[in-house]
Amino acid sequence: MKNRWMLTAVFALGVGLLAGCGSNGNTANNGAAEESTTPASQTNTAQESTPSATEIKELKVSFVPSKDPDQIITATDPLKDLLKEQLAAEGYNVEKVTIDVGTTYEAVGEALTAGTTDIGFIPGGTYALYDDGADVILTATRAGLSNDSDNPKDWNDNKPTGPTDKQATYYRSLVIAGPTDKGKELADKVNAGESLTWEDLDSANWAVMSTSSSAGYIYPTLWLQKNYNKSITDLKHVVTSDSYGSSFARLAAGQVDIIVVFADARRDYEGNWTTEYSRSASIWDETNVIGVTQGIYNDTISVSKNSSLMDDSFKSALQKAFIAIAQTDKGKEVIAVYSHEGYQEAQSSDYDNERKAQELIKSQKQ
Repeated sequence: MKNRWMLTAVFALGVGLLAGCGSNGNTANNGAAEESTTPASQTNTAQESTPSATEIKELKVSFVPSKDPDQIITATDPLKDLLKEQLAAEGYNVEKVTIDVGTTYEAVGEALTAGTTDIGFIPGGTYALYDDGADVILTATRAGLSNDSDNPKDWNDNKPTGPTDKQATYYRSLVIAGPTDKGKELADKVNAGESLTWEDLDSANWAVMSTSSSAGYIYPTLWLQKNYNKSITDLKHVVTSDSYGSSFARLAAGQVDIIVVFADARRDYEGNWTTEYSRSASIWDETNVIGVTQGIYNDTISVSKNSSLMDDSFKSALQKAFIAIAQTDKGKEVIAVYSHEGYQEAQSSDYDNERKAQELIKSQKQ
C-alpha cells in the first residue's frame, strides 16, 4: 500500500510539472495552441452570450411650455443625438428621437398618462397630478441663488440675484410687482417694511400659470392661503399665461401688475426686458419681489407608465444616459433652457409635499 501511494504521488507531481512547463513556454506558440484546442461548441457559446442591442424605432420626449416653445425646441434639438449616443452605450439603438413642447403643462401630463409620449420634462406639481400614469426617474439640480430669504424685502435690497457654485435641490416661487402705478405702490409698501393687505393684492391685475405649475400657481396659492386664508381663485383680476415669457411681456406692457414666477426667472428674461419687451430700464430696476413662497422640490424627468418601451432596464438606462448627458458641455447647454445643471436619481416619495399641495388646491376648487 505504501509503495502504491508513493507511485501515485510521483505520477501526480510529474503531471503538475508538465503543466507548469507548458505555461512557461513560447507565448506565440501557446496562443496558437490554445486557440486551436478550444472546442467549437465553446466558441459558439461565447459569441451567443454577448447580448445584442435593443432596437427602438422612435423615442418621444416632451417639454412643458415654461418658456417660448420655439426657444425650447431650438435649445433642445442637440438632445436628439446626445440621447442616441448615450443610450447606445447602455445597449439601446434608437433610430429616431422626436421632441415637442406641450401646449400646457397638463397636456404633457396627459400625454404621459396616455402613452403618446415616452419621456416628459415636467415640474414636481405636474408629476404629482399625473403620477397614476407617470413614473419619476430623475430630479434636476440647479445652481443655488445669492438670495434665498423668505422676506421679499431682502430680495429687493440685494438685487440683482445671481447664481452661486452650490447645487440646490429646491427653488422658490416669487410674487413680483412690475412698473405699473399699482405695482410700484405695492413694492414701495413692502420695501418700507409694511405688510400687504388682501385688499392691496385683490385690487391688482395678476398673471399666473396653469393650475399644475408649481411656481406659477400651486405654491403662490399656498402663500396666499398661509398669509391671507385666500386662494388665486379668490382674486378678482387674474389671467392665465401660456409661458413665463408671456407673463413678463404682460408685466412689461402694463397689462398686469403682478406675476408669479420661479425665483431665477428674471435672470432668464433680463435681456428680453429691454429688447423684445421694449423697456428702457433694466428688469432689476423695474420689478420688485412682494412675496416669497416656501421651497419647491426641483423639476423631474418622468416616463410614461403606459409606454410600450418602458421597463426597469430601460428606465435605468435612461437615468444613466441623462446623468451622463448633463456632465457634457453640449448637454449642459441643452438643459440650461430649464436652468437645470444636473440630475440625480429620484423616487416617488420625494414629491409627497407636492401631492399635499395638489390636495389643497383640489379642496379649494370644490
